[in-house]
Amino acid sequence: MYFLLLGIFLLLMKSLAFAPVVSWSWWLVLLPFLLAVLWWAWADWSGYTKRSVVKKIELRKQKRNDKLSQSLGMGSKPKK
Repeated sequence: MYFLLLGIFLLLMKSLAFAPVVSWSWWLVLLPFLLAVLWWAWADWSGYTKRSVVKKIELRKQKRNDKLSQSLGMGSKPKK
């Protein structure tokens, strides 16, 4: 995501002719977009994306279970 934001920022600076970026090569300005594509390809290939989604879902489940236990007056379970 950071590569994408950096790429958009550099593209805007190049198209609006800001001083330091206007003299840069287009390859340098578009490089963050290539890095973003490579990052997303690696994240999908390695399973990083899936693991982070599963982790978020498990955390939400745990918070929901803790809240339910607290509302029933059972308190939270000790962690193993």
